[in-house]
Amino acid sequence: MASVRLEKVGALVRKEMSTMFQLNMNVMFNGVMITVTNVRISPDMGLAKVYLSIFPTERKAETMTLLEEKTGLLRKMLADKVAKQLRKAPDLRFYLDDSLDYFEEIDRLLKK
Repeated sequence: MASVRLEKVGALVRKEMSTMFQLNMNVMFNGVMITVTNVRISPDMGLAKVYLSIFPTERKAETMTLLEEKTGLLRKMLADKVAKQLRKAPDLRFYLDDSLDYFEEIDRLLKK
């Protein structure tokens, strides 16, 4: 069971990462829209698993590769934003959240 502190840190990271993606979408990610759907923080607060939804869906693989290349820069940007709230910014791991795709597939199957 997650503690209140982990949930607050996760919400903080989610908010700041969302803002960073929104402001840097055109410059860093070639106009791809990235939405942070969830952030899970490890118990030692050393790792943040960031779940993302990417639009357009045709560019998911390309965008995930680009994210992996820019992980260090994104962590530094996050550290600058959360320096007053957290002693150390967590390492970032990005995962594709395909729950919306799954929902659309189920919806399509039910309409048949």
